[in-house]
Amino acid sequence: MKVFGIDIGGSGIKGAPVDLDRGELAEERHKVLTPHPSTPEAVLDGVVEVVRHFDWSGRPVGVTFPGVVKDGVTLTAANVDKSWIGTDLASRLAERLDCPVTVLNDADAAGVAEVTFGAARGVKGTVIVLTLGTGIGSAVFTDGHLLTNTELGHLELDGHEAEKRASTKVKDDHDLSWPHWARRVQKYLHHLEMLFSPELFVLGGGVSRKADKFLPLIEGVRAEIVPAQLQNNAGIVGAGMAAAAAAGDAG
Repeated sequence: MKVFGIDIGGSGIKGAPVDLDRGELAEERHKVLTPHPSTPEAVLDGVVEVVRHFDWSGRPVGVTFPGVVKDGVTLTAANVDKSWIGTDLASRLAERLDCPVTVLNDADAAGVAEVTFGAARGVKGTVIVLTLGTGIGSAVFTDGHLLTNTELGHLELDGHEAEKRASTKVKDDHDLSWPHWARRVQKYLHHLEMLFSPELFVLGGGVSRKADKFLPLIEGVRAEIVPAQLQNNAGIVGAGMAAAAAAGDAG
């Protein structure tokens, strides 16, 4: 079965048809840059451009958003324009695309994909999936059950939001070395471990492709730490899964 997944991020909007039987992209993804300012109308234009690149029409679309999402409405906007707060993204996009649209938090989508098809498949107990990118997204699972919209990137770390200290964007913006950045990630993981005592951390986002450069530098964390198997495509796959689930419920 194929559905369409879109992952809206602070730096890019990417999407592709998703093969739900295999848990992977059915075609090479298409990406456009997130506009600045990243207002709802401008971002919606980008989403429509990605969907139309594949001539996809009439069939369900799943969309992730970097913030809290409830019933298709975006309630926070940490790394996009503040005018997103209170926007009914699902309804507005369904009108633009003329098809059913399901919206969920971006890290929740990535987490569901990793738990179903990737690095956390079959893991019992508490699993925390983190997406390291423009910010830090989080998805928390207990025995495979998701606690939605946790947004743990906004926990305080060294007097700042954690994502202002340990995101990939911070590493790039401040030209931090891998060891320097790994120490920050390590401190953040220690903080999360104190709060949740997970069995497993799954680290995703684009930086997961370079896990060998920083994972061996992280010390003193009791939980196992692994890179995301679906890497930066996890959000797209999870978005597609959400769209299929919503279509099944509607049917």
